[in-house]
Amino acid sequence: MVGLKPSEVPPPLGVKVLSAGTAACIADLVTFPLDTAKVRLQIQGEKAAVEAAKNIRYRGVLGTIGTMVRTEGPRSLYNGLVAGLHRQMAFASIRIGFYDNVKQFYTRGKENPGVTVRILAGCTTGAMAVSVAQPTDVVKVRFQAQLNLTGVERRYGGALQAYRQIFRDEGLRGLWKGTLPNITRNALVNCTELVTYDLIKEAILKHKLLTDNLPCHFVSAFGAGFCTTVIASPVDVVKTRYMNSPPGQYTSAINCAWTMLTKEGPTAFYKGFVPSFLRLGSWNVVMFVSFEQLKRAMMVSKKKVDVSESVPKREEPL
Repeated sequence: MVGLKPSEVPPPLGVKVLSAGTAACIADLVTFPLDTAKVRLQIQGEKAAVEAAKNIRYRGVLGTIGTMVRTEGPRSLYNGLVAGLHRQMAFASIRIGFYDNVKQFYTRGKENPGVTVRILAGCTTGAMAVSVAQPTDVVKVRFQAQLNLTGVERRYGGALQAYRQIFRDEGLRGLWKGTLPNITRNALVNCTELVTYDLIKEAILKHKLLTDNLPCHFVSAFGAGFCTTVIASPVDVVKTRYMNSPPGQYTSAINCAWTMLTKEGPTAFYKGFVPSFLRLGSWNVVMFVSFEQLKRAMMVSKKKVDVSESVPKREEPL
């Protein structure tokens, strides 16, 4: 990311990829209940969801979390966590870890790239990540939408079983269901998230409001989270609905969006906005702060190893 001094060597790709994946997993562990609440609010109003939970109504973030704990138990807040961690290691590692390198590729190594180049780099790494990690996202969403209620049959018992069952029942198309809205959503998320973080951090450092440290990372990440939620929420709701839908409910992601618009109105596209912002804002803060710190820690460790290897060993006297 931005903020390196001229004398500092940028971290290698492997450090950035590993740091991004690990930081994203840490962020998921902290914010997963908010993500689950967001999914439940987004699918509320669907026929299948209404039939499965006729007497359950989710209202607001805390209300949704409270209702889930009361009706399904605390563990329900972490439905799909294993698939979520699979997703982050495959997804965030690519979309965040490769961002700087792709940006440099488009600028041919020039410094201070423009906004257009940053947006293009964000779209590229976002699309790359979705093409690899889509099955993990499908399984995560379906687990989060799954109700743990007496008398309600569970669709899946575990993450690996879910991958196998979806492949057996729906084929490869089932595992990559919703790829187009997910690419659209993650292109928007990645561009807004990374570009906004880049620009806010760059502005803070340029005007010397803060140093390149934890408070700067916190403010930049929080601002990036808010901007991302505003822009990406409509596509995120369509993606969640379409990926969670049984075969035949919607003919395409566009049909899903049109059905939502005609049956539930424009506000349906912003269902779960508050938990989306709380989740994405807090996720961004935890992820970017962890990412920056992990990168630095890995670079310090790498330098120590390089120094120790470069120091000639003294020969023992015979």
